[in-house]
Amino acid sequence: MSKKVNHNPMKVITGPNTRWSFANVWEAKSIHGGIPKFSVSLIIPKSDTKTVAKIKAAIEAAYREGEVKLKGNGRTVPPLAAIKTPLRDGDTERPDDPAYANSYFVNANSTTAPGIVDAGCQPIFERSEVYSGVYGRASINFYAFNSNGNKGIACGLNNLQKIRDGEPLGGKPRPEDDFATDFDDEEDFLS
Repeated sequence: MSKKVNHNPMKVITGPNTRWSFANVWEAKSIHGGIPKFSVSLIIPKSDTKTVAKIKAAIEAAYREGEVKLKGNGRTVPPLAAIKTPLRDGDTERPDDPAYANSYFVNANSTTAPGIVDAGCQPIFERSEVYSGVYGRASINFYAFNSNGNKGIACGLNNLQKIRDGEPLGGKPRPEDDFATDFDDEEDFLS
């Protein structure tokens, strides 16, 4: 089996230790009355320097490709450092959330549903298999935008590959954890 080469400099496949948070991948949801979208926050460990470097290069490629769009009616293209970019530092932007510690994150979204497969590339149809907290790879693409005075680089969501389970994020415990203790060991709740 030959390995496919990625010729699109704005497309990135994240590493397998990327953690998914706010995984809204089964049904499109509208935020503030906007167009319904599928979305996920991709938490990338700072130690995954290969993925971080690929994302930075893709953002630069999207900037160069989108210079005309970013210029708009202005005389010059704003510098990359002056516009919104999707790679964010979890330590500074989410200091109270341990899931984002020592990590970067990228929020990716799409109006079309992402394809979701397991580690063996078999489609996942069971919704309970994909949740905020799992680890996996994501196929994402970067592009320039200029709308309503906002200019920047955005991240599109293509496909997801679940690699392994992780501790669920979001505060709601799993029923297996809630009821893991034997009822006979509990104190008499009627007394």
